Amino acid sequence: MDETSRKRKNSAEKSSGKTGLKPSPTDYDVRMPKNLLNYRNPHFKYYLALVISLATFIVYLSSLQNGFVTWDDQYYVYENPYIRSFNLSLFKWAFFDFYAGNWHPLTWLSHALDYAIWGLNPLGHHLTNNILHALNTFLVVVLVIRLLEAPHASRLTSHGSRFSSGDSSFTIHNPQFRFVAAGVTGLLFGLHPLHVESVAWVAERKDLLCGLFFLLSIMAYTKYATDAKGIGHSVKSVFAFAKGYLLFALFFFVLALLSKPMAVTLPVVLLILDWYPFNKIQSLKSFWSALLEKLPFFALSIISSILTIMAQRAGGAIGSAPPPLDIRILVAAKSLVAYLHKMLLPLNLSPFYPYPMDISLLSFEYGFAVVLVIGISISCFLFLGKEQLWPAAWGYYVITLLPVIGIIAQVGTQSMADRYTYLPSLGPFLIIGLVVSLVSTKVLEAKRWGNMIVTVVTISLLISLSYLTFKQISVWKNSLALWSYVIEKEPREAPMAYVYRGTIFYQDMARLDKAMADFDRAIELSPDKLDVFLNRSYFVEAYYKRGLVFENMGQLDKALADFNKTIELNPSSFEAYYNRAKMFEGMGQLNKAIEDYDVTIALNPSSFEAYNNRGTLYGKIGRFAKAIEDFNRAIVINPNHANVYSNRGITYALIGQYDSALADYNTTIKLDKNYAGAYLNRGTMYLQTGNKEQAVSDFQKACELGDKEGCRALQAGSFQ
Repeated sequence: MDETSRKRKNSAEKSSGKTGLKPSPTDYDVRMPKNLLNYRNPHFKYYLALVISLATFIVYLSSLQNGFVTWDDQYYVYENPYIRSFNLSLFKWAFFDFYAGNWHPLTWLSHALDYAIWGLNPLGHHLTNNILHALNTFLVVVLVIRLLEAPHASRLTSHGSRFSSGDSSFTIHNPQFRFVAAGVTGLLFGLHPLHVESVAWVAERKDLLCGLFFLLSIMAYTKYATDAKGIGHSVKSVFAFAKGYLLFALFFFVLALLSKPMAVTLPVVLLILDWYPFNKIQSLKSFWSALLEKLPFFALSIISSILTIMAQRAGGAIGSAPPPLDIRILVAAKSLVAYLHKMLLPLNLSPFYPYPMDISLLSFEYGFAVVLVIGISISCFLFLGKEQLWPAAWGYYVITLLPVIGIIAQVGTQSMADRYTYLPSLGPFLIIGLVVSLVSTKVLEAKRWGNMIVTVVTISLLISLSYLTFKQISVWKNSLALWSYVIEKEPREAPMAYVYRGTIFYQDMARLDKAMADFDRAIELSPDKLDVFLNRSYFVEAYYKRGLVFENMGQLDKALADFNKTIELNPSSFEAYYNRAKMFEGMGQLNKAIEDYDVTIALNPSSFEAYNNRGTLYGKIGRFAKAIEDFNRAIVINPNHANVYSNRGITYALIGQYDSALADYNTTIKLDKNYAGAYLNRGTMYLQTGNKEQAVSDFQKACELGDKEGCRALQAGSFQ
C-alpha cells in the first residue's frame, strides 16, 4: 500500500471511530530522515539530553579563562574568610549568619568546597559553574519530555489532542514531536546568551544550584503526579509524603531554598502543573485538595521569604525609601516585556540595567508594556477552558519572576537583570520549542527540500546562539572588561560602574590618574541619581575612594576633605573614620586620631587594625594599660598577625615586663621570620637586661634583613 492510500485509509478509520487498534505513540508516524538516531529507543531522550548538555559545556569552556570580578566575587570567594576552612565553624556561619545581604547556606558550602579543592584559582570555580549549567540543561530536556508525556499533555487546543493546523497528523503523542520540542527547549536554555550571567559570574553559583534542585523537585513531583495512584487523589493524599516521590520533591525544594530564595515560587508552579498538564485540578474541590497537599511547601516558602528579607535588610540591599508602588508596577511591566524581547532577540545584553528616572504610563515604552502584559493575561484567561498550554506557560513565567520583578520589594539598584531569567525563561523557551517542532514537521513533509531547510536553519541558529554566548562570556573575562563594557552601554546611567573601574585603577599605582577621573565622573553623575534609592551609596563610595587616591598622591588636604564628605553623607562609614584616623595620626593629631578609631571600633567591632592602631597611639601618649588592652582585643580577633604581638611586646618592655615582652617578640618572629623590627626590639631588650651575646645575634639578624638601626647598633659597639 502506497503512502497516499495509507493516509486515506487512516483518515477513513478515524472518521468512523473504528481503527481496530489502541492508539500508541508509534501509530502517529511522520517520515523523518533515516540518518537520525532511533527515537523509539527507550533511552533516546537521555542520549538527546546528553548531547545537548555536552554542547552547552563545550561552548562555555571559554569561561574557564575568566578571572574573578569585583562585583560580589570578593564577598563570595576571594575576600571571604569564612570559606577558608571546611569545618563545623563553616556550617555554623553558613546557617546562622547573614553575610553579604544573603542567607543561602548551601551556596556558601559549595564555594567553601571549591576553595578546599582549587584555592583561589578561578578556573576551578568557573568549571563548577559550567558543570552545574550543563547538568541543568540535561535535566531541562528530560523534564520537558516527561511533561509532554503526561496523560493530559495532549490537551493543547480546542481541536483535541492535536498541536497542529490544516490536515497535519503530527500530534504531541508522537515521540518525534516531543523530542524536537524538548531538544529546542534544551538548546535555548543551555546556549542562550541571556544565561551567560548566571554561568560566567562565579558569585551567581546560587542561580545554578537553585536551578538544579528546582528542576529535580519538579521531576520528582512529575513522577508522583503521573503515577496512577497520584492522579485524581483525594484530600487524604496530604499524608502521602511517605510514598516517596512527593517527599523527594519536598527534599529537593528545601535544597533549592538553601541555594537561593528565588525558589519560593515552586509551590505555585506545582499548582500550575496540577492544572496542566497533570489535570489534577478540575474543580474548586480538587483545587483545595491540591493546595492542602502543598501546605508544607508553602510553609517553607514563607520561612525562606522572612529570612531573605531579614538578610537583605541587614545587608542594606533593600532601600529605606523604595519607589512608589505605581512606579514599581510600571517598571515590572516593562521588564516582563523586555525579557521576552531579549529571549527572542538576544542583542544589547548588559550586566547592569539601571533603574530608570523618567517613568510614566503616558510614555510609549511603559504604556505599551502595560497594555501588552494586560492583553496577554486577558487572552490567557479567556482561553482557560480551551487552551491550557498558553496560560500555564504565561503563568509560570510571571510567577517565577515575581520575587525579582520589583513589585513586592525592590532589591538593588537595577531595574532588571539577565540572571533573573535563568528559570523563568523555561516557559517561553518551551513555547518556542513546540512551535519549532510543529513548523519543522510541516517543512519536513516537503520530501525534496525539507531536510535541507531544517538542517540549514538548525545549524545557523546553533552557530548564532553559540557566537553570541561566546561573545557575552568575554564580557566577564575580568573586572576591567566587565565595568568598561557597562560604561560603554550606560555611560550616564551607571555611576557604580565608574566607582568599580576606578577601584581597579586605584589598585595599580601607575594608573591613579585614571582612577581619579572615574571617581570624578561617578560624583558628577550621582547627584542626578540621588532620587533613586540606594544610588546614594555609590555617590558616597566615590568620595571615599577618591580620598584614598588623594592620600596616595600626597594631597592630604584634599584627601581629608573627601573623608569628611564621606562621613557627612554616611555617618556609618567606618572605613572613612579609619582612614581619617590614620591621616590625623600622620599629622600628629593623636587625640583626634584616637577619637576616630573609637568610632571605627564602635561601628565595626571586628576591626583588629583599629584596635592595633589605637593601642599604638595609647602607647605613644603613655596610656600603657589601655594600649595592652587594645592589643589583647586585636589578638583575639586575629591571633596570627605578627605586628600586633610586636607592638604589645614593645609596650611590655616600656613598663619593664621583660618576660612578657620576650614572649611576644618570640611569637612575632615565629609568625614572621623576616620581621626585622622584632629582632631589633628583642636585641635592644636583651642589651638592657645584660644579655649582650643574644643582643649581638639579634642585631646581626636585623641588619641582614635590611634594618639600618640594627646595623648601626652593631657598628656602635657600645655593648662589646
